[in-house]
Amino acid sequence: MRVYEFVDEGLGHSSYLIDLDDGACAIVDPSRFPTRHEALAEHLGLRVAWTVDTHSHADYVTGSPGLVARRGAVFLAPAASRLATPHRGLHDREHVELADEIELIAWATPGHTPDHHAYVLAEHGQPVALFSGGSLMVGTVGRTDLAGPELAAPLAHQMFGSLRRFDDLADDLVVYPTHGAGSFCSAPGASARTTTLGHERETNALFSITDEDRFVDRLLTGFGTFPTYFGRLPELNRLGPTRFDTLPRLEALAPDAVEHHLAAGGTVVDARSAVAFAAGHVPGSIANTLRPVFASWLGWLVAPDSGLVFVLDAEQDRSDVVRQCLDVGHERIVGELAGGIDSWTASDRPIGTTDLVDPSRMTGQVIDVRQTNEFVAGHVPRAANFELGTVSTVDLPEGPMTVMCGHGERAMTAASLLEARGRTDVVVLDGGPDTWAAATGESLATGR
Repeated sequence: MRVYEFVDEGLGHSSYLIDLDDGACAIVDPSRFPTRHEALAEHLGLRVAWTVDTHSHADYVTGSPGLVARRGAVFLAPAASRLATPHRGLHDREHVELADEIELIAWATPGHTPDHHAYVLAEHGQPVALFSGGSLMVGTVGRTDLAGPELAAPLAHQMFGSLRRFDDLADDLVVYPTHGAGSFCSAPGASARTTTLGHERETNALFSITDEDRFVDRLLTGFGTFPTYFGRLPELNRLGPTRFDTLPRLEALAPDAVEHHLAAGGTVVDARSAVAFAAGHVPGSIANTLRPVFASWLGWLVAPDSGLVFVLDAEQDRSDVVRQCLDVGHERIVGELAGGIDSWTASDRPIGTTDLVDPSRMTGQVIDVRQTNEFVAGHVPRAANFELGTVSTVDLPEGPMTVMCGHGERAMTAASLLEARGRTDVVVLDGGPDTWAAATGESLATGR
């Protein structure tokens, strides 16, 4: 028996394929389009017999219903999830025989979500792996506020009890979490993706706390913000996502159609680089460079019912754009500007530009749009911190401003949102705090 790991760096999501040594496999917490999992299964000559979800996911659309439809897999999930899609609901301590002498044992571990299960994989009656989902993670544990702030403390108390259930398991038991570095579902943790119980007992500050009230206080004070789309995906996953056997293709749209789309309240997302967007873009479009975290920011900043048109460079991967949209439940994909920004320019329509500046040309109030924990770790002195997710809704200072982040992509997104609100006095730092420190020879400030 062997476990294979698959990582989506942008979502901080890990999923797993278990080779059951009998010509079949099980997939744990698959992404909406588990094409890499299915390709590996075919390469190894394995039938996808089982698919398993640890909880109702808030950060991505589950791929388990698709595996049921395409592969005839049996979908195992917590009974408490109350799924409306075909599945086998499991209860605490329920055993499922996956193969001869290999079984999966469901452990109810509420905390990250009320319906959460961890799964112990046992071979010949002995635990060989713990699929911990969003409970125990590398260097941290799952956050408990995703179901609403009123449940954060009660679920934190439940999380403490759930984690203590692992106390009798051996130190050398390998732990396979679903969330990790880059995930908004976890409290801040380490960068490794898998671990052992012994390592977590020695190094995980939250897991090692044995006093319940102290654990709850420590956990609740460590939460940052999380994307707004997290509030709607659990119900989408409960009801079952739209089935896509293949990724839709982006329809080519003439400038007239894109202009009408904007005028009707639709969204234009420019997925080119920050440099390209600065040089010229469709006025009113949102800058969101195509990269692993593209989906998280799209889901955070754009309403799910808004139709999406994209501006892309010729060499950018259209399939990646579509996949990332669908991964976070954005399904109103209208198309792309045919010919890219050059066709817009050739149509004699107005072009927007944004000044991308080096540290010597920074002006006015510095607005740092990174997450608060990033800002606290080191920022330009006297900069103000407004997280990117708040830029569309908060009142920012009047007058000229320089927007910055870690490298420039998030700052350009913020500038595009501000420009859409009518601001014309915004420039973007080409780089981040380290760029400024290297150019000025000055030290970064820390704290708030």
